[in-house]
Amino acid sequence: MKQMDPKEALKLTREDGQAMPVNELDLGARVRQLRKDRSWTLEQAAQQAGMARSTLSKIENGQMSPTFEVMRKLAQGLGIGMPQLFTAPAETQANGRMDVTRNEDGNPVITPTYEHELLGGKLRQKAMLPYRARIRARRFEDFDGWVRHDGEEFLYVLTGVVRLYTEFYEPVEMRRGDSAYYDATMGHNLISISDEDALILWVTTLP
Repeated sequence: MKQMDPKEALKLTREDGQAMPVNELDLGARVRQLRKDRSWTLEQAAQQAGMARSTLSKIENGQMSPTFEVMRKLAQGLGIGMPQLFTAPAETQANGRMDVTRNEDGNPVITPTYEHELLGGKLRQKAMLPYRARIRARRFEDFDGWVRHDGEEFLYVLTGVVRLYTEFYEPVEMRRGDSAYYDATMGHNLISISDEDALILWVTTLP
């Protein structure tokens, strides 16, 4: 599976071919902050994630482009869901908060199987992580095993036709307007079975 550069991955192109301005996510800084929040050394965090200390150091310093599998290990080692790798550190929560995300103004994060656009990015200490996703995967085998993380998840099909695979249920075909709510700790994968990439609205609860 091809590695992705966290910074290059955030460069998207509109359908008309024009570049889209995006806010880049510093994944290395995010991982470092999560590690320091736990008062872990590089050695301790690397051991928790099942990887070499040098590998974790390169990720934190932006010298390595982590694969989907490496990010999955990082999230598991840190005891968080993968979506939390792409959310900024929490700040003090205020009352009466609101954040409007204009069309195509979300923060994009690309994986080998999905193109996510994170919504509500200016709010900190969120209870939910909403995002649009373009489903590029076409086969279950495009995934390196099940996707699973803490919390519950809701998906709503915006365009296209998808097939939802879950660990304990038969695959479900879903079309525009269909939705599903499920336990995200249960293995789950989503593929597009239409000619075009399907577009999904996803909402994931955060611990």
